Amino acid sequence: METIESIRPLLALSISFIAAFLILAFNKKPNLRDATSFVAAIIKFSIVASMAPLILSGNTIEYTLFHTLPGVDFKFRVDALGMIFATIASFLWIFASVYSVGYMRSSKEHAQTRFFASFSVSIFAAVGGAFAANLFTLIVFYEVLSLVTYPLVYHKETPESWEGSKKYVVYLVGTSKTFLLAAVALTYYIVGNLEFSSKGMLANASASPVLLTIVYVCFMIGFSKAAIMPFHAWLPAAMVAPTPVSALLHAVAVVKMGVFSVLRVIFYVFGTDLMSRLNLGITTAYVVSFTIIMASVYALTQDNLKRRLAYSTVSQLSYVILGAVLLTPSSMVGGIVHIANHAFSKITLFFCAGSIYCAAHKTEVSQLSGIGRKLPWTMTAFFIASLSMIGVPPAAGFISKWYLAMGAIEAREIPILIVLLASTLLNAAYFLPITYKAFFEKPDDTHSGGGHHEEIREIPMVAVPLVLTAIISIIIGIYPDYFLSLAKEIIR
Repeated sequence: METIESIRPLLALSISFIAAFLILAFNKKPNLRDATSFVAAIIKFSIVASMAPLILSGNTIEYTLFHTLPGVDFKFRVDALGMIFATIASFLWIFASVYSVGYMRSSKEHAQTRFFASFSVSIFAAVGGAFAANLFTLIVFYEVLSLVTYPLVYHKETPESWEGSKKYVVYLVGTSKTFLLAAVALTYYIVGNLEFSSKGMLANASASPVLLTIVYVCFMIGFSKAAIMPFHAWLPAAMVAPTPVSALLHAVAVVKMGVFSVLRVIFYVFGTDLMSRLNLGITTAYVVSFTIIMASVYALTQDNLKRRLAYSTVSQLSYVILGAVLLTPSSMVGGIVHIANHAFSKITLFFCAGSIYCAAHKTEVSQLSGIGRKLPWTMTAFFIASLSMIGVPPAAGFISKWYLAMGAIEAREIPILIVLLASTLLNAAYFLPITYKAFFEKPDDTHSGGGHHEEIREIPMVAVPLVLTAIISIIIGIYPDYFLSLAKEIIR
């Protein structure tokens, strides 16, 4: 294992930051503006992918930008966990950029330049967080992501969007300004630095178990982007945003930053040994199990398609944390890999919701009777992504749930295994009726406005990205080696 000094981490995250300024400069040239986002996405992913062979070989890449306080640097480090998050964010930005152009133009959204610039800076912040070498750098990008996605949430500038965005920023910034800062300050007080450690920064700390438990709870509340109940309400509220933003929030950047940060705390701040000694693992497992079940129950009650997907996200995020805190090899691999598997599947589902809105202006599940005959590509992709969320092979979600189930058995936690099985049935209960309604029910004229259903057709720039992400969710279910290798490198 070797640590390599390289500027590539800085270059990777800077591409989208520079692109944001170019997008603003091309405000009056929409074709050039939109092309900038796509080209930047390809360049960014290429730089991230170029580092993968080194990380898969067990190496790390570092770059220090500047020093601040003693033991606190603004520093980047690329390791296996960061590579998973950065790969997802940079790769899915390619599809999201194409989809967003089709969506924004077909729905004639206003302020498109602001939208694309904010979207670009969001990816900059996500990759910056992925490559953070310490808590200080992670917190900086965590906060940047919260602030730069705020104008995306209130994009429509309606009373409803202002209310949703207000709840969004109060939850995310409020928790980070209080609990998260307290956790970081206490960690610095105990350790004397904020540098992540593969064995856990606090693993050999002389602090009392009570103090360490307080620090842990502050971290869990502070990283509210992970949407553990009861700190989840911001996520359904943010559904007032345009669908590409919802896809960004739920699949690519915001919620993934939340669970990624929680995994950093579990593996690199506390370490698995300390988590076990303090009994924090199994306690957290039961807390997130409650979230998994209750969020699925809420999803069942939602007629609005995006809100149903939002509660699904709340549930699915807790799978990631559940796998990590069970502290068995299989469960940790399952939780880590689910970051990727959920990302590809959930972005597909939100892309499909946006395609339905653009083509038919439908937002409710009850309005979707027969729509699969008019939007066959969209609804087939929705079905494939649903199977992944449920955990049906060969879709990607099956790999995650298999490892999680094996991890629960390894931990001898039969109640957790029951939670996984029950949540899978609930997943099927709120996803499969949508596909059935779309393909097997006759169109309902009371919802379709008479003959309006006849005008519905696929929009190529919207449909192509969602079909591709659905196909990829199958491919990584059949060939999961890349993400599995990185996950096993993390727990090695």
